[in-house]
Amino acid sequence: MFIATLLADPKAANLERVTVESLRDAWAGGEARWLNPGVAAEFALPEVPANQWEVWEGLQGLGVDLVVQPQAGRRKAMLVADMDSTMIQQECIDELADVAGVGARVKDITARAMNGELDFEGALTERVGLLRGLPESVIAEVIETRITFMPGGHDLLATMKANGAYAVLVSGGFTAFTGYVAGTLGFDESRANTLHIEDGFLTGTVARPILGREAKVQALVEISARLGIGHDQVMAVGDGANDLGMLGLAGAGVALHAKPSVAAQCDIRINHGDLTALLYIQGYAVDQFA
Repeated sequence: MFIATLLADPKAANLERVTVESLRDAWAGGEARWLNPGVAAEFALPEVPANQWEVWEGLQGLGVDLVVQPQAGRRKAMLVADMDSTMIQQECIDELADVAGVGARVKDITARAMNGELDFEGALTERVGLLRGLPESVIAEVIETRITFMPGGHDLLATMKANGAYAVLVSGGFTAFTGYVAGTLGFDESRANTLHIEDGFLTGTVARPILGREAKVQALVEISARLGIGHDQVMAVGDGANDLGMLGLAGAGVALHAKPSVAAQCDIRINHGDLTALLYIQGYAVDQFA
C-alpha cells in the first residue's frame, strides 16, 4: 500500500478540497485524511500511479507539492539534516563573506558548488581563503543579526524527538554555527568543519579532513549503526549537491527547496512547504505536533 500526500505552504494554506478529491478520484485512492486544513492531506493508493511526475508537475503550478511513498515504515526513527538553506535560511559562509566585503564572489562560488558544478572541497577551501583576516567576533555578529531559522524546524525537531527519534545536524559549514543551530533546535549531535582562528582572527584555512558529501554519508551510516537502526528508518533532508549521497541512502531523502539539478535526483521534493512537510509525509497531523 502507498500513501499520496499533498502539501501547500502553511503561510498560503491554499490546498483546496477539490484538488485533493479530484486526484484521489482519478487515482482510485482511499478516503482523504486532512492532516492540516488548507495545508496537508493524504490518501492511500494500491500502487504508484504511472503518471505521478506528470501530475506533480501540474500541481507545482498550483503551489502544491505531491509525495507518493510506501505506507509501511514511513515514520522514521532518525533525522539527518543539512544546515545551510535547510535548517536555517542562509548560507553562513556567504554571510561572513558579505561582512568581509567579498560577498558577491563567494556567493557565486557557493551557488555553483551547491548545484554540483564545482568540487565541494576545492570550493570551500577557496571561499574560506577569502575570509582571511576577518575578526572572530564577526561570527557572533552574523549569528545574532543575520541567521534566521527555516519555518517549521522547531516543530519538526520537537515532534520527532517526542516520538523517540534521534536528530543529527551534518553540515559542510562550520562548527561555530552548527553549535548554535543544534543547541537552539534540539539536535542530539552535530558535525561540521572547523575554521582555524589565531589571535582572534580567521586564518583563511579550515581543519582537515573537510566534511563534504562523503562525510555526510559516513555520519548517517555510523550513527544509524550505533543506534541499531536500518537506513530505511532514516529521514535525510538537504538542498545541495553535497547532500545527494545521504539523500539517496536514507529511507526518505527529502530535497527541500533544492537546486533543480539536486531535486531531479530525489523522489521526495518539497518546493512549497516548509519543514513541517517532513512531519506530514510521516503521517503526523498538526494536532500531533509536540
